[in-house]
Amino acid sequence: MIDAGGRDRDGRAITLRPVDDDNWRAVADVAPRDDQRAWVPALAARYLLLSMRTGVWTSLAVYADETVVGHVMWGVDDDGSHWIGGMMIDAAEQGRGIGRATVATLAGWLAAREGNPPVRLSYHPANTAAAALYTALGFRPTGAMEDDEVVTELTLPEPR
Repeated sequence: MIDAGGRDRDGRAITLRPVDDDNWRAVADVAPRDDQRAWVPALAARYLLLSMRTGVWTSLAVYADETVVGHVMWGVDDDGSHWIGGMMIDAAEQGRGIGRATVATLAGWLAAREGNPPVRLSYHPANTAAAALYTALGFRPTGAMEDDEVVTELTLPEPR
């Protein structure tokens, strides 16, 4: 379990846990709002299949207390950078700060891995909500594009 002490606006603890025999169905059934379908699939099941079939991604279940509320995955690129991908918070759970807590938790965990690798993610430029969230969490555009998405990298403030 990855637990950075994050909470949603309802005070629920947000943790990231392996997808396993007990939770995979709940994770697979996570569905976004209809207006988000331009950027994510209809169900998180597609992300689970990517994790299972490609060997590139590792899927995690997003929990609010003891309830599955989303999916996020991470992977390591050839250059050693660590990527966050495939985040989806269930439509019924959105607007509570779960996405923010999820990205902050996973980004912190990835950045603290051996060698302090760069942490990156990408988003479609038209996805203004994602752009605002990632910018607020310290991700800055690198100038690169991945397919049709803006590549960003976590930029932490310099220690004083």
